Amino acid sequence: MPRYEYRCRTCGDTFELSRPMAESSAPAACPAGHDDTVKLLSAVAVGGSASAGPAPGGGGGGCCGGGCCG
Repeated sequence: MPRYEYRCRTCGDTFELSRPMAESSAPAACPAGHDDTVKLLSAVAVGGSASAGPAPGGGGGGCCGGGCCG
C-alpha cells in the first residue's frame, strides 16, 4: 500500500499515512488531532547505478544533441 506524506498547517508536524491510492486525496488528520493538513509531493527513489560515461550509443540525445536539426 502506498505511503503519503502530509504536513499539518496548525502545528507544522509532518507525518506519513499508508492508504489505498483511491484515498490519496482524502482529508487526513495529523497525529495531534488537527484537521488542517496538506498532502506533500514526494520524490520517488529509483534503484539502479549511475555511470560517469556517455549514454549507450554515443549520442548526445535530443534533436539538437543528436544532429538531426539540419
